[in-house]
Amino acid sequence: MSLTPVEIRHVRIGRRPLGYGKPSVDRLLDDIASSYEDVWRDRADLRDEIERLENELQRQREIEEALRNTLLSAERMADELRARAHHEADLIVEEARAKAREIAAAAEGDEQRVRDEIRRLRALETDVRAEFRAFLASALERLEGERVGARAASGDAV
Repeated sequence: MSLTPVEIRHVRIGRRPLGYGKPSVDRLLDDIASSYEDVWRDRADLRDEIERLENELQRQREIEEALRNTLLSAERMADELRARAHHEADLIVEEARAKAREIAAAAEGDEQRVRDEIRRLRALETDVRAEFRAFLASALERLEGERVGARAASGDAV
């Protein structure tokens, strides 16, 4: 039987001519001791529970700290990867621009060579046409000269 402090204070022990009755006092003391033992056990159980909960709380805090560190580490790693990817992308773009400049310069060089070749071929065409005209003119003169010579020879013969 568990007694509260209020119940203990209000217990009326039977009196006898020379004091309290021993059986009543012994019973009260047994009840108080039993009640005190129950409270003491409950208190010990509660202390054990508090210790267990404090340990669990500490473990949860350690897990939370580990998760926070992991998250920060992952964020840092993601930032580093993002920065590295941007850097690599910038390098690729710069390489592509340099290659485009090289291709454009080569194309301009090729264009200039083609223009020079066209000018050379046009000049050659002009020279060949002039030589061909001169050849045709001289051939025509020879033919006319032979025709005149043949007429003269045929006129002499007539």
